[in-house]
This record gives sequence, structure tokens and C-alpha cells, in this order.
Amino acid sequence: MTDNVSAEQLRLFIERIERLEEEKKAFADDIRDVYSEAKSTGFDTKTIRAIIRLRKMEKHARDEADALLETYRNALGMI
Repeated sequence: MTDNVSAEQLRLFIERIERLEEEKKAFADDIRDVYSEAKSTGFDTKTIRAIIRLRKMEKHARDEADALLETYRNALGMI
């Protein structure tokens, strides 16, 4: 009985994962379309990606990264 329950439970997990993978692909396609639309409107998608990455960060982590970047740029004479 345990083998049947385990096999059924495993099958259900796999089917859920497969459905979620399909949804993930659909979301990725939608995101790619939005980037394409932004690019065709004249926006720089590399910069948009950087802004999105920054917005995911906590403020203190963003401030720390900015300070470190400024320090490195100063060391290299870029400022």
C-alpha cells in the first residue's frame, strides 16, 4: 500500500511541477515581450534590467553597492 501511495504522490508532484514549468515559460515569454516593446519605444533594455535588479535589493544593500562602485571608480580614475 505504501508503494501505491508514494507512487501516486510522486506522480502528482511531477504533474504540478510540469504545470508550473509551463506557466514559468509563459511568464518568461511575456516578460521578453515587454522588454521588446520597451526597446521598440526607445528605452534601453540593459538599463531597465539594471533598474529592476536594483529595485529587488534592500535599500541598505543598494547603498552599500553604490558606495563600493563609487570607491572602485575613484580608484580607477573614472570619476
